[in-house]
Amino acid sequence: MKLFINYKFYFFAFFFMSCCWECRKAYVPSEITTNYNYLVVDGFINMSPGGITTITLSRTRLIDSVANVVEPGAQVSVQGDQGDVYSLGEIGNGVYSSSALTLDLSHKYKLTITTSDSHRYESDLVMPKQTPKVDSMSWRLTTDPNTDTAILNVFVNTHDPANNTHYYRWDYIETWEYDSYFETSYAVANNMIYTTNPTNDNHRCWETGHSNNILLGTSVALAQDVISMAPIATFQKNDYKMDIRYSMNVNQYALTPEAYNYWQLIQKNSQQLGSLYDVQPSQLPGNIHSLTNPAEPVIGFVSACSLQQQRIFIDHSQAPGWRSQPIYSCPLRQLPADPTNFGPYNYADTTYAPYYFTGGGYILVISKKDCLDCRRHGGSPVKPSFW
Repeated sequence: MKLFINYKFYFFAFFFMSCCWECRKAYVPSEITTNYNYLVVDGFINMSPGGITTITLSRTRLIDSVANVVEPGAQVSVQGDQGDVYSLGEIGNGVYSSSALTLDLSHKYKLTITTSDSHRYESDLVMPKQTPKVDSMSWRLTTDPNTDTAILNVFVNTHDPANNTHYYRWDYIETWEYDSYFETSYAVANNMIYTTNPTNDNHRCWETGHSNNILLGTSVALAQDVISMAPIATFQKNDYKMDIRYSMNVNQYALTPEAYNYWQLIQKNSQQLGSLYDVQPSQLPGNIHSLTNPAEPVIGFVSACSLQQQRIFIDHSQAPGWRSQPIYSCPLRQLPADPTNFGPYNYADTTYAPYYFTGGGYILVISKKDCLDCRRHGGSPVKPSFW
């Protein structure tokens, strides 16, 4: 029996597969490879008595870029519909700030910007909103139904007796107290060990952070303008921020319907993407426009409103059993020491530092600097004035 092989068939099959393989190319849309460099305007016109208006200018960047592109050298001002102009001075990193102003709630205001390349931008004139006070803040320990672990939720409550606000936005600044894993009374300067004093203690620090979610609320569907138990933040059990004492200072803003729609769209685009049923990305309809090039998109929405704030503290004792573990290793090493002259220190591994002396002063115990100095985790040993 002879075996016949159809070489022509295999040749064409191989040729076809090769062509298909060569035709496969990665699809990289221009939207993620083009640096459009659009202007981004972040901030609001502060209508509180003696309020300071702060505006941050930056530029859009490529999706794989982590560096923030600030916009320095701009001329920024708030202008009223009666011709009054209030300049904002540059304080660095694309941030511009006014002096303390008391603006008239009965007049409209807009923001004007001229960048260092002489491009001019302007927001719409907006009618100010009077923000009602924050009634209270509260928190509650509960259990996450998905993981069956403890969580701590923070809420805000507010209402407008005039029934005139209906649309709200919040953000917050948080501060937490924490300790280094070990406490030492020694430090090194110029390769010499010295004893610290209480004013140079780097065992306890305070760190500050900012909210990064869009927090919105509305009472438009309710009979009265009341916001009850609006969720502000959630902490998983043993979050290190709750190890000693935690503080949150919430800022509350009244919004117009147009501003609320803008922030709601940002919220959906940034926080609700990732599944088949999520809202699709869409263009942000801001109220800032380029006068130099009307076709140029500008990212941002300028509102004018008064600012209301309230602070809450949460002590570790109020969350029993809540204690984080360090995410870094704290090994101990021993070095010979001279009890008559323990000053010199030149250990080759510079990630270590003196911890304490033992054995009558003949042994120096050292550990990682990350375990001995709270400043290495982003905080400051200077206690905040409100603490």
